[in-house]
Amino acid sequence: MWARMPITALVGDTPFEEWPEPMPVWAAQPWDCSSRDHAVYTLDRATPCPWMAKIDGEMYPAKYMFTVDYTNNEIADDPAQHKQSHVMELLDAGPYTGNIVALPNNRVRVTHPAWFETGEGAPDFRPSQHVHYSKSDLDYTLDVNQVFDNLYAE
Repeated sequence: MWARMPITALVGDTPFEEWPEPMPVWAAQPWDCSSRDHAVYTLDRATPCPWMAKIDGEMYPAKYMFTVDYTNNEIADDPAQHKQSHVMELLDAGPYTGNIVALPNNRVRVTHPAWFETGEGAPDFRPSQHVHYSKSDLDYTLDVNQVFDNLYAE
């Protein structure tokens, strides 16, 4: 049985000499699921790359499995609050080795020397926290000729 169990009850499909130490839920999944509506997908290009997971201030290597992206909810659809959960198995993480975790973007790092140039510290950009939509420009929406400019317009 696995339905309705916490993420901390799951371990990787890896042979173990002994079971991993159970993690606190806040360390394995620091954010609750922000919506019942979600998509599950894999980041194909980043799947084979080395991943690092930040658990309680420490970085551990991890094996990426898939990503959960939430939608159709006030929190999930707010750009400033939007979260994804990258589901991974912890590798070489001491007593936590083998645990499954679901971490947001700001608690994972993925790199590959053939694809990415790596540096030290946090990246030098900030994620956009704005909602972008075509009807936000009044000059556009009030000009019916521009709004309805289609294949049959002169």
